[in-house]
Amino acid sequence: MPAKPREPWRVILTQRGVQLAEVAHPSETKAFAHVRAALKTGADTAKVMHWEDGQWRHRETLHARDVQP
Repeated sequence: MPAKPREPWRVILTQRGVQLAEVAHPSETKAFAHVRAALKTGADTAKVMHWEDGQWRHRETLHARDVQP
């Protein structure tokens, strides 16, 4: 089984179907704070991934329309 990464949370940001960035985070709190900020400032979709049981698992996909201004 692959070793657990130091930053077990990942945020993948897209805008109009094009991936803008993939950013690793050490905690769920920091990952979702990044999602909120990114969706308020230009990205239209954020996919949150979490390392679990030796693999990356999709946790949630959020859209800019879901975030309060």
